[in-house]
Amino acid sequence: MVLGNDVEVGANTTIDRGTIGDTVLEDGVKIDNLVQIGHNVKIGRDSAAAACVGIAGSATIGERCTLSGGVGIVGHLSLADDVHITGFSMVTHNIHVAGVYSSGLPARPNRDWNRTVARINRLDKMAKQIKALEHSAKLGD
Repeated sequence: MVLGNDVEVGANTTIDRGTIGDTVLEDGVKIDNLVQIGHNVKIGRDSAAAACVGIAGSATIGERCTLSGGVGIVGHLSLADDVHITGFSMVTHNIHVAGVYSSGLPARPNRDWNRTVARINRLDKMAKQIKALEHSAKLGD
């Protein structure tokens, strides 16, 4: 593991040792409490991770990035410099463009959540039905 200058690591944070290469936290990185940093992760200069962030193995975080509380980063992906992820977001793909990114839904009563998930699961079918209706409406014009 390689820690740069002026790196801060909070209580109960775990930083896994690299297996193929080093796990690297560059200069000025700030890590809050209860953060998990997987093996071979690289975190760029002056980036910060708030409490309960999880970064899976071999992910690369660019310079000046911020990961708000509860963010999850899938392994083997990269974030460009100056990427900011809002709280409780799950990052599942590379992010190549600087900016602010969000995901996740607020907690709601379980009955409402189950209904929402059922609707989400039907979106593709509904979109195809709408497209077919629009197509038949155009034919009728």
